[in-house]
Amino acid sequence: MLVTPAVNAELRHAVFGADEPLDAAGRRAAERAGAHAGASLRTHTPAYAAPSVRCRQTADALGLAAEPEAELADWDVGRWRGRGLEELTAAEGEAVRAWLTDPAAAPHGGESLLQLRGRVGVWLDGLTGPAGTGGTESTDSTNNTDSTPTPTHRVVAVAEPAAVRAAVVHALDLPSAAFWRLDVPPLTRTELTGRAGRWNLRCGIPLTPDP
Repeated sequence: MLVTPAVNAELRHAVFGADEPLDAAGRRAAERAGAHAGASLRTHTPAYAAPSVRCRQTADALGLAAEPEAELADWDVGRWRGRGLEELTAAEGEAVRAWLTDPAAAPHGGESLLQLRGRVGVWLDGLTGPAGTGGTESTDSTNNTDSTPTPTHRVVAVAEPAAVRAAVVHALDLPSAAFWRLDVPPLTRTELTGRAGRWNLRCGIPLTPDP
């Protein structure tokens, strides 16, 4: 299970990689999510969190004893870090267009989309559960000759939105361009069930009920 962090100023204003803490509204929302869904999330072990402040603070608010996981970090956008998309489009329009259309492009000097997808994909496929089962959750017993269900292995990770989108693209073997068509709102969970090469998806599930 992949959980997106609560909102902060960086997410509100589409600023790249500034690593700011949660703002007051984000902290309140994370605390509400912890009160509502924290107990169910804590049944998933182990727990991980991307190294950003907002992901660590969200994990804390959810009551998760999360281990740091660098592979779930935000997209490395090099010299664009701390700048907004609107500003960059005005100043470096051609570079931004290349970045948005070519998954191998990295005009900022950081990671390309292909590199982001590969980094997250390696982590996702490396998850290994009991009895050799990979994945965030697996109850597939198709290959069991004795009809005994495969033991369930549950992992929860508070991951940057870009990492969640990359995980979905990788898990479903989608074209890289599909990354730009995915929306993962703050404080929602995305569930990938199965194993490497055979994932099922349930996405965009809020951690708190609708008002």
